[in-house]
Amino acid sequence: MLQIIFLLLAGSALTYISRYNLEQVSLSFGQYTISDVPLFYVIVGSLLTGLILSYVMQSLTGISTYFKLRDKSKEIKTGQDEILSLTKRVHQLEIENEKLKHTGPEVSDPHAL
Repeated sequence: MLQIIFLLLAGSALTYISRYNLEQVSLSFGQYTISDVPLFYVIVGSLLTGLILSYVMQSLTGISTYFKLRDKSKEIKTGQDEILSLTKRVHQLEIENEKLKHTGPEVSDPHAL
């Protein structure tokens, strides 16, 4: 619904601009000249060109952000894998330590159940 309202407002604004800007102008692109173009077309063309350029720039920013986040995600995954392997190694050493503690003569408690 919000999109329809926005499109109606944009259409109304374009209609208003076209109604009062029908003068014929000439456009020069270096050596090339286009004559008798309504001013309204120049205004709308400039608006669309600006919107397209801003979209492209925003897309490039989004792509670079994606690659940075992907690299950081890989670093986090590598760190988590390293933590997991170190945790396993610590657990193995703790088990080995307990085995070494209890390899001596076994002590029994006569009062134990």
